Amino acid sequence: MWWFRAKTGENDAMNFTPEQIAELEADAIRICQELIRIPSVNYGEGKGDEKDVAAYVVKELADVGIASEVIETAPNRHNVIAKLPGQDTSRPGLVVHGHIDVVPVNAADWSVDPFSGVIKDGCIWGRGAVDMKNMDAMILACVRMWQKIGYKPPRNIVLAFFADEEAGSVFGSRWIAKNRPEVFAGCSEAISECGGYSINLTTGHRVYLIETAEKGINWMKLTAKGTASHGSLVNPDNAVTKLTTAVAKLGTYKWPERPTKTMKVLMKRIAEITGSTYDENNLKGLLQYLGPAAKMAGATLQNITNPTMLESGYKANVIPQTATAVVDGRFLPGMEEEMQQTIREIIGPDIQIDLLARDIALEFDFEGPLVDAMVAAIKKEDPEGIPVPYLMSGGTDNKALADLGITGYGFSPLRIPPEMDFFALFHGVDERVTIDGLKFGVRTLNDFLIHC
Repeated sequence: MWWFRAKTGENDAMNFTPEQIAELEADAIRICQELIRIPSVNYGEGKGDEKDVAAYVVKELADVGIASEVIETAPNRHNVIAKLPGQDTSRPGLVVHGHIDVVPVNAADWSVDPFSGVIKDGCIWGRGAVDMKNMDAMILACVRMWQKIGYKPPRNIVLAFFADEEAGSVFGSRWIAKNRPEVFAGCSEAISECGGYSINLTTGHRVYLIETAEKGINWMKLTAKGTASHGSLVNPDNAVTKLTTAVAKLGTYKWPERPTKTMKVLMKRIAEITGSTYDENNLKGLLQYLGPAAKMAGATLQNITNPTMLESGYKANVIPQTATAVVDGRFLPGMEEEMQQTIREIIGPDIQIDLLARDIALEFDFEGPLVDAMVAAIKKEDPEGIPVPYLMSGGTDNKALADLGITGYGFSPLRIPPEMDFFALFHGVDERVTIDGLKFGVRTLNDFLIHC
């Protein structure tokens, strides 16, 4: 067997031979395919099942001698935790985490079986290939290789494979952070999904977006009350009219730009790369250079309120007494109160607002040893690549860990072909990840982890 055990004093990147790196890549491909083939669909409202995919993770770890704990937070809602001792146990530990649930899929819309994990056109296809069983596979491939060669990471690492991320993390990271915080004791930083992947600017430059910030969430239920009556009568106190007027105002409101620290750094870097003028009062002018990523980046320059659901009435000729709507509100770091006040001003005092769900916004600096290690790992694999920070329009399990004082970044590296609209693949039809991109990712992740 070509694997060898590292000797004392030789725990560095030079220990990984070309044969070992090839095995690392092959393991990541295999595991990604096998994870996709285990449906772990999260339908929301507590309807999910991660039991089988969690059992697979436990087996892959046990095969190389890594013990793990399964934390069941509800029937079939399984999370996996494992701990790897580092060379310097006096340093604060690092949480390396991923979620093992995926969103539902309508198989009729796909060109392949969404749970086949088939390799086609240089890609692994299937639900979770992007979000985020590719990263789960890379994590497992790295730690499996370390065990085979007797390598210890520079610091303690806690591996966490969470349930329920796709429905608010109630049975995953949120539950564990609240009820089992001791599993993360001694950890100060974390990495997970939604960062470290490349986009090609319209100028041809390739940048890698490292997620350092996330928008917060206010999901709201709006309720209008009026006077019930026959549909044939004049009714100035119509609940449906009140509600739809308020929803239309809110849905069409033009939220002002409120550039955060992260977006200022990103856009200033884009201006430098493209030779453009940086105008802090008109950052949207630089979005044109981001190609398909412009839509996502544009959503992170302002608060957003999108009406998503309407409900009222039970018969065509009956004016109902109440009408309700659901609004998906996303606020920038530090701007939750401003968004709530503005909503109240827009819809007026007669509409009742009930908060259905709330989650914090995050923003961390794009600096420090951990970020330096991310940047160095990307530059090693792609010397022409330019790592930059970005603010994510959604959220990750890093928010739950932030409640424990853990600083979290999005770093699941991939090199994306210029012609691929990567953001459209999140929760999309024909979700897929390129083989070359996955190989790049696991090499980069491994290099980062051995230098972090």
